[in-house]
Amino acid sequence: MSEAAISGSGLQSNLLDDYTSDCELQGLTPESIRRYLSSLGIFLDFINRKELDIFQVEKEALKDFIRYLRKDREVSYVTIKYYFSALSSFYSYLRYEDLIDHDPIHQVRKRYLRSYKRVGPTIHKQLISVEQMSQFVRFIMKPRDKALVLLLAKTGIRRAEAIGIDLEDINFIEQSINLKHHPKRTNTLVFFDAETNDTIQNWLISRERITGLPPDEGPLFVNSTGARLRRNGVYTAVTRWAKIFGIHDPKSRDSRDRFNPHSCRHWFTTHLRRAGMCREFRAWLRGDRLREAQDAYDHIDPEEVRLDYLQKIPYLGLY
Repeated sequence: MSEAAISGSGLQSNLLDDYTSDCELQGLTPESIRRYLSSLGIFLDFINRKELDIFQVEKEALKDFIRYLRKDREVSYVTIKYYFSALSSFYSYLRYEDLIDHDPIHQVRKRYLRSYKRVGPTIHKQLISVEQMSQFVRFIMKPRDKALVLLLAKTGIRRAEAIGIDLEDINFIEQSINLKHHPKRTNTLVFFDAETNDTIQNWLISRERITGLPPDEGPLFVNSTGARLRRNGVYTAVTRWAKIFGIHDPKSRDSRDRFNPHSCRHWFTTHLRRAGMCREFRAWLRGDRLREAQDAYDHIDPEEVRLDYLQKIPYLGLY
């Protein structure tokens, strides 16, 4: 949701600017801020249709908003929870700045969303087998998308981390990548195996032919014009092939019927665990912030992790 769209819903642009600055000062990531603004945009559209003042929203309007999300938009509990996280952040800001007398979100959120959570369904993620992943990667005809899916699956990195990779970040001799800083990641070093290396090299040949970019400069993943691939481009690249292959149904409300970039991270983690990799090594490769394992990180040898990774990461038999 753009600033203009939210402003058009009745929120003055200077207030939105101030709120965004406040989020940045609190240390929220750009992606969290983007999602908060998107959720606010849906809420503002809702109250504008009801001709309500955003500064005078009370519990009845918020209860109606929950009904609207559940019945009209048919969103999941997790999504409703995120909407109210955004609303809680925004109204807490308004209260802090003395723009409202009280925060209307807390009691509604506490009363209705907690009880809804107790009866909500358990969310299961789709996990494809090693054989299915091999077939899926082979099925992808576009060199860039093949390299993208394989790298996501073999490293467990996030979308934002994948699009941030430049050629200078990759050590093809040691088969490692130094990722850009990410707020949710501790360790920035990840490894890849020989078949991932070959797939990336094939993409770089196509990349140079299509865009004219040299094979050792610029972003790893680009679009047809040579510009860095963006988040939506990654999502589309993965889900388009997954839908054709038959593992992604975008219309299904069951997460087990959907395959997206995060499914690759789930695949990476689960199959390394099944192969016997210890939790500390998996957490180190994922870059997780685990308080109980933080002391162990000081004693982890990257070379030991690399050797264990190469032994346990599933081989897909692509070459």
